[in-house]
Amino acid sequence: MAHTLRKVTESRLFFPSLILALILLFNLVYDPGFFRLDVIDGNLYGGLIDILRNGSTISLLAIGMTLVIATGGVDLSVGAVMAISASVAAIMMNPVIIGVELPPDLMKFINDPNFTYAPLWQVILVTLLVATLCGVWNGVLVAYGNIQPMVATLILMIGGRGIAQLITNAVRIQIFYAPYAFIGNGWLILPFSLYIVVFVFLIAWLITRKTATGLFIESVGVNSRSSFFTGIDDKKIKLIAYTFCGFCAGVAGLVASSNIRTSDANNIGMNYELDAILAVVIGGTLMAGGRFSLFASILGALAILATTITMYAVGVPASAVLAIKGVVVILVILLYAEQIKALIRRITAPKGARP
Repeated sequence: MAHTLRKVTESRLFFPSLILALILLFNLVYDPGFFRLDVIDGNLYGGLIDILRNGSTISLLAIGMTLVIATGGVDLSVGAVMAISASVAAIMMNPVIIGVELPPDLMKFINDPNFTYAPLWQVILVTLLVATLCGVWNGVLVAYGNIQPMVATLILMIGGRGIAQLITNAVRIQIFYAPYAFIGNGWLILPFSLYIVVFVFLIAWLITRKTATGLFIESVGVNSRSSFFTGIDDKKIKLIAYTFCGFCAGVAGLVASSNIRTSDANNIGMNYELDAILAVVIGGTLMAGGRFSLFASILGALAILATTITMYAVGVPASAVLAIKGVVVILVILLYAEQIKALIRRITAPKGARP
């Protein structure tokens, strides 16, 4: 029994699962109807569904951020890349806002929910391509420019929102195209954005667990120099991690902009990079790099979103949310401290065993 308990507590899923469970338990005590699920028009609705739906963007960012942090880096630009993605998508659907003259027979349809200047597949493809190129830019600066990850990604973090505003002439473009809005607002029993998260997660899982890429990422994170001498191209591995992180930010930008139906370059993705980093840390991936768990990072993202929803539910002012998140960071750091881990090992050690 003690051996099983110790094995459970040493799992990377233990702490994020525990944190999420405690938050959900508090919600259950505070609001007994929190776990209630309603079926409306064949779709599921409820508090738990809201957490999953609203946490989709952070989950997408956490998937990409996990690979970056596992290499020993960090990407501070994911929020800005989300804003760029939203602007690119909106301008492709409604370019009239920047002075592109549409044919007279099309002008009357610009507010029609079935009208878009570019087909949906082109909007998605070009948007993801731009976001991926942003990730390539970060990867080149870090891997081949030997610039510190925080400094390299800070460039795009600062300049990215300016780029997003340049794309749209600093105008918030309303998105009327219904098929695009379905990405963030659609339901197929569950919110459609959840299926997108699962799809991206499976891509990342297959790349990192069914090929040697995941092992190479962990090796580079533990010791980049030693990995180089064993024949691993550490620069290419870092480039792959940052490129995929950019792709994930692009997908998150599509989900976020379709959810609010506008390209708000000032607010889309604002401070999301901090939530993504915190989600990965809660998931047990060390900032120094090394071993990682994609699923644990998603649990961390859901824990953050559940914490935010809980704070709003109990009446915490919006201005105090960031301060409370800071307290959560401190608690997470304490939970992962070696002293706490040693205490848990002593508690779960078999009787008579040496500590």
